[in-house]
Amino acid sequence: MKEKGADTGNKELLKTDGVSCGNAGSCGSAPGEEQVWDLRPLREKIDSVDREIVRLFEERMEISEDIARVKAHTDRKVYDKEREAAKIAAVRELAHGEFNKRGIGELFSQIMGMSRRRQYAILESGREPGRTPFIEVDDLDRENIRVVYQGVEGAYSHAALQAYFGSGTDSFHVKKFRDAMEAIADGSADYAVLPIENTTAGIVADNFDLLVDFENYIVAEQIIPVEHMLMAPRGSSIDDVKLVYSHPQALSQCDSLFVRHPDWRAVAFDNTAMAARKVSDDNRKEEAAIASRFAAELFGLDILQEHVNDMDANETRFMIVTNQRIFVKGARKISICFELPHSSGTLYNILSNFIYNDVNMTHIESRPIPGRNWEYRFFIDFEGNLNEASVRSALRGIRQEAINMKILGNY
Repeated sequence: MKEKGADTGNKELLKTDGVSCGNAGSCGSAPGEEQVWDLRPLREKIDSVDREIVRLFEERMEISEDIARVKAHTDRKVYDKEREAAKIAAVRELAHGEFNKRGIGELFSQIMGMSRRRQYAILESGREPGRTPFIEVDDLDRENIRVVYQGVEGAYSHAALQAYFGSGTDSFHVKKFRDAMEAIADGSADYAVLPIENTTAGIVADNFDLLVDFENYIVAEQIIPVEHMLMAPRGSSIDDVKLVYSHPQALSQCDSLFVRHPDWRAVAFDNTAMAARKVSDDNRKEEAAIASRFAAELFGLDILQEHVNDMDANETRFMIVTNQRIFVKGARKISICFELPHSSGTLYNILSNFIYNDVNMTHIESRPIPGRNWEYRFFIDFEGNLNEASVRSALRGIRQEAINMKILGNY
């Protein structure tokens, strides 16, 4: 047995019981006798080996760059899955011992991944900007357009529509998210406004899936603060209130309000705007609703108390969707989705396309693929513009290495 003592610089002080100390040096001392081991020769050997590894790595990458140039002229794909699998199997057999074989397999998997990233970058660096299925426009058309939203008048989706397009925009509402997607797909609307994520409730899963089902694309986003107000008919006071209508989620986000008023009865309604409209239509002072300021103004209700949310930081992100493959000049966010082989390491390999192109990923979400148990589709948001070579390089890598990939929009 050996016990480590003080470590001073490049030397380690050890106590030994006379057992052989292996390749590090010969102990050869009596039990309990202290001996100083010098690690410098071993560290110098490692430094020498590391320098050789770096030299060989750079030599290999130069060859990979030459391969990329050949592929550019022969229109061959960078990623050859069968070739890489055979290569890894071959180099594993050159190693000795199961630990080293596994390590070599991992090492060469990483090296070949780096080689692919470099080749993607070389191929994209020679391409002219604009060679993409998406057309760059100076701005979205906001005149003579028709916009659809899910819900009813006064809903947060309606507020998002007016915040982005303006209050005079020709618009109509539908009952279901799918109805809105179908409206722009068949041309009865130019744009749809749909919620995609809330800071407290999370994603709107149905709308992620609809982005895959339809050939519709995100062209902008609008963030709306969710600020719940307590409202009632004109002339009402907070002392008159006995019933409070709202969407179940909104009611749960205002628990403290009901703690302060235990005699009030909360009544669940389809959504906040419909609750406000009911209170307006009934015109009874004992009825109140929890909804947005926009709904109170739309339905002519008095706000009895502002900001009744338990949490102040609550926002909903809405996407502006159209059936055209366009993006506004200067757009800085891209959304994509893709499917991967159901095997170890595939997601890590895909995400390295962002790392090696210095592209900042801002959001990742997974959704189950219908009809394929325990397999998932990934949705990712990242910063960038489709005209940037680094973005095109990352997308080329994902497209070649994933089962499939769809650009959902640049906005």
